[in-house]
Amino acid sequence: MGTEFRTLATGGDYFEGVRWHNGSWYASDAFRGAVLSLDRDGQSSEIMCVDALCSGLGWLPDDSMLVVSMRDRRLLRRAPDGEVTQHADFSGLSEHWINDTCVDGAGRAWVGSIGFAIVDGADPVPGDLLCADPDGTARVAASDLWCPNGIVVTADGRTLVVAETFAGRLTAFTIENDGSLTDRRTLAQFGDTPEPGGAAEMLGALELAPDGLTIDRDDHVWVADAAGRRCVRVSPDGRITDEIAAPGGANLYSCALGGADGTELLLAVAEGFFEAAQGLTGTASLVATTVDVPVGGDN
Repeated sequence: MGTEFRTLATGGDYFEGVRWHNGSWYASDAFRGAVLSLDRDGQSSEIMCVDALCSGLGWLPDDSMLVVSMRDRRLLRRAPDGEVTQHADFSGLSEHWINDTCVDGAGRAWVGSIGFAIVDGADPVPGDLLCADPDGTARVAASDLWCPNGIVVTADGRTLVVAETFAGRLTAFTIENDGSLTDRRTLAQFGDTPEPGGAAEMLGALELAPDGLTIDRDDHVWVADAAGRRCVRVSPDGRITDEIAAPGGANLYSCALGGADGTELLLAVAEGFFEAAQGLTGTASLVATTVDVPVGGDN
């Protein structure tokens, strides 16, 4: 029997930053600049508009939502009462768009900088992993990452894992008590790292292009494969232990664990990133399936 899916939302432009929080699903419709809240049945409401486009989502300990504002490289803070303010400004640290985020239990927001003008067709170059400390102070946490993308933190709060999309790997760091990152290491390398070149050529050479991430209770990381139209589960020692093909052979860019018992895996699918960036609308969907191990850590 094949994997069973249920559809929560259709008609989006390009869903990103899918998350489960306090009994609801959340997602950014990135190229519409809309942050959505969805109940388990898929009833949605637009809770925030971001003029500079939006991507990663996370929550501070006081339950304020953080939203990545991509083009102007800011992190916005939506308080529980709905008031929106600036939490951090990365514009002096990143020349190009910022993307996904993960907020850890200490209230640090880890944010990936794409590192190059991807929507303008520029060739990929390494970028930085940025951090906003709990007080909003912005800093560079790590450099020389090939399009740092999805980010997760293990349940003990000590290990950060980031997807390097154009290198085809997951890279891990130890989070020290002061928030610095040490002991950089490869968690998983999926095939050979492609030679630098054009974005299409590098993506085409990848065995697996890790995009959005989510982490389960056993510290296994589910990885959205932007090249292979699938989501794979990777063990702490870097092995692929499970694989779920995207429904209908769709492109798959983001994933999240959640639901009532934590075992629902939500997948963000769409016609394509470059197509969405160029104005193709209405092809994005959110679909869910069930897995065995529930959510854990910080996603």
